Amino acid sequence: MMLIESLQNEKIKNLTRLMSDNRFRKKSGTFVVEGKQENERALNFGFESLEFFISESIFDGNVPDGKIYSVSEKIYEKVAYRGSSEGIIGIYTSKQNVLSTFKPKENATVIVLEGVEKPGNLGAILRSCEAFGIDALIVTDEKADFFNPNVIRSSVGCLFGMNIYQSKNEEVLDFLNENGFNIFTTLMDDSADDLYRRDLTAKSALLFGTEHSGLSDFWKGKGKNTLIPMTGTIDSLNLSNAVAIACYEALRQKKK
Repeated sequence: MMLIESLQNEKIKNLTRLMSDNRFRKKSGTFVVEGKQENERALNFGFESLEFFISESIFDGNVPDGKIYSVSEKIYEKVAYRGSSEGIIGIYTSKQNVLSTFKPKENATVIVLEGVEKPGNLGAILRSCEAFGIDALIVTDEKADFFNPNVIRSSVGCLFGMNIYQSKNEEVLDFLNENGFNIFTTLMDDSADDLYRRDLTAKSALLFGTEHSGLSDFWKGKGKNTLIPMTGTIDSLNLSNAVAIACYEALRQKKK
């Protein structure tokens, strides 16, 4: 096992760039996974590993099959997104799922995000979708990066076993209509009805906009407008919290 002790090593330079540069990740078709549980999930769900960087003084687990590089604890703590996070970083080949290949079941529930500005929020949303049995997460922002290290970290690697897609608003609307989804928008206006009064037991799509401005005008009149009831003085929730509530309500109704 080759020991790397310099930040100037070409492998470390490549690793550091993959962690910090979205465009480089997309151009190279690779991404970084940090942490023991996250790497285990990536491997278990069939992602192709290219190489691993392990700090033997930190890592406590079974060394995965593949090309392994040993790095000093000092180097690991400098390059790792989370400092001394379990001592293992893997590089994997990206996967790009195509929305048209998704075959939703009869009572499928999907979450559609028109955009998400914070990687941590996207990761938290992925975690809620996985926890509450959402069948797919669709993001209509082509710039969204599912493989940002902070997305992977905050989702605890659960995105690796999920149906995740990126597509344009028009294509998503066509897909939802062609597949018989009930569309529930979350526009801030007087037409909205209480989330808990909506029937989410059938094939449903719940749509959310960005943290900053909500859903765009594109979605006006495209579905049944729906809001989460609140009794406080504020008029909005963090995007990931709002999605989590909606995901739980869909599961609650199906469990009745």
